[in-house]
Amino acid sequence: MQASERSASTRWATPGSVLAGLAAAIGASACCAGPLVLVLLGVGGAWGSRLVALEPLQPYFVAAALVFFGVASYRLYRGSERCAPDEVCAIPAVRRRQRVIFWSVSVLAAALMSFPLYAPLFY
Repeated sequence: MQASERSASTRWATPGSVLAGLAAAIGASACCAGPLVLVLLGVGGAWGSRLVALEPLQPYFVAAALVFFGVASYRLYRGSERCAPDEVCAIPAVRRRQRVIFWSVSVLAAALMSFPLYAPLFY
């Protein structure tokens, strides 16, 4: 595989993992945070009751989010050794920016995934 093909295939690997982790975290909190958001938006309770059906899938969403964030953290912190000097991942400013975005999204995802623990405070 040539360097241009390899960099094109791995260019979105870390941001893709972070976005997939965020999507899984949103799925994990859909059963609990979703109805609250819908009530705050003025939507009736019928929509919220449909989201409760996602509650049995919450552990799978949490596991998927943890896997995706694990892959992203590995690529951000351990994958930099395998980065060629002419690739984007070799630029320190880009790596720093990716790490800031990773930790920001991770904190948001942790808040979403732990919402069932503090949801009774809002109801």
